[in-house]
Amino acid sequence: MSKPSTSEKLSIKEKLGFSAGEFSSSIVWQTLMFFLPAFYTDTYGLSAAAVGTMFLAVRFFDAFNDPIMGVIADRTNTRWGKFRPYLLWFAVPYGVLAMLMFYTPNFSDQGKVVYAYITYGLMMVVYTAIMIPYNSWVGVISPNSEERTSVSSYKFVFAYLAGLTVQALVLPMVAYFGSGNDAIGYTTTMIVLGSISILFFLVTFFSAKERVQPEAKVKSKLKEDLKDLWHNKDWILVFITSMLLLIYVIIRSGDIMYYFEYHLGNKDLATSFMVVGTVAVLLGVLPTKWLSAKIGKRKLFIISLIIISVSQIGFYFTGPDDIVLIFALQIIFSLASGPTMPLMWAMLADTADYSEWKTHRRATGLIFSATNMSIKSGVAIGGAAIMWILAYTGYEANQSQTEESIYGIKMLMSIIPAVMAAICIIPLLFYKLDDKKMIEIEADLKARKAGGLTD
Repeated sequence: MSKPSTSEKLSIKEKLGFSAGEFSSSIVWQTLMFFLPAFYTDTYGLSAAAVGTMFLAVRFFDAFNDPIMGVIADRTNTRWGKFRPYLLWFAVPYGVLAMLMFYTPNFSDQGKVVYAYITYGLMMVVYTAIMIPYNSWVGVISPNSEERTSVSSYKFVFAYLAGLTVQALVLPMVAYFGSGNDAIGYTTTMIVLGSISILFFLVTFFSAKERVQPEAKVKSKLKEDLKDLWHNKDWILVFITSMLLLIYVIIRSGDIMYYFEYHLGNKDLATSFMVVGTVAVLLGVLPTKWLSAKIGKRKLFIISLIIISVSQIGFYFTGPDDIVLIFALQIIFSLASGPTMPLMWAMLADTADYSEWKTHRRATGLIFSATNMSIKSGVAIGGAAIMWILAYTGYEANQSQTEESIYGIKMLMSIIPAVMAAICIIPLLFYKLDDKKMIEIEADLKARKAGGLTD
């Protein structure tokens, strides 16, 4: 890739400050991903089928809010920029709702369902309001694709650090604060994590800035932006990939607590399993920039997905006595998973540059938010699928499970995510924005803006 100029290059301090926002988001999001399903069924008291229906309904509704938020963000103009101010405005609601979601009120069964829908639904709306602008900020933090890949890697190191924090501490904190009462334990734990989330979002707001502005004199119209998006074939491919990616991630992550408690009979071992995986993911993220420069983003993504799929199949052949093998497969899976999310967001930023290059209009917020819609759809499908499969195979909370329910738990940990990871490869085979093309696009955009060209 072309060497970034001094004005394009980001300091390590700014990359760290910007990435603190990912820690804020992920310390809550990863708690939802790994612990919310089991909290709702085993502590809060909802049925698996009811949770699955709620996940699908709320998340699909929320998915369609994403493009709306992207359009709003693209048209936001403040002294802080387009995307940056949303972290200031929504940090506190995000942290407070994280606490309220894990509170167990003394309501009737119907009242609990209503409370869960309200708090979960509001959380998804606020998540959209803060994370669409934050993720879009990646596309305007520097005009240089290599720098964006770098900051994406930093960003996801912080995401996995948040995951490591959550996986290592949530269950011990629940046990410590609850003293045998998991309802109290979860509420107190989320008060701590929600407060940390608020603080780190504010750190990001004060630490980083936006550098890329739309071309001078070019007015962005929503109808034209949507038409451009529809004709951006590489963006469509990233859209499909991201949805498929999140389906298998959510299915596997949500199944871990059930897998260890009911299949392996050792709930406490889940903490070590998740921590080992997250450490391996962090190690996998670190060489992403170097590897993508050597072999290209697309090829690195495909190789990672092949390894992910094969390692997941391995879980099908393991049993309660194969703990060493289970941890070894987790390490392989996690090392391969490391580059996938940074690559996805870096490729997305490339599609935004490509769109501006082709159309002379930049709609970064719309591009990122529409992609976030695919992520939310993947989360909705994955979250509903795991709960419905558990219900279909006869899962009963806090009971000894039948052979059929154990089989369902095992499939959710192995074959189902393996198949989804393999399917992710298909759209990537047609992605065309390689490094050579991005160098050409960057050079043209620089010349265009330096000369004030608009057509």
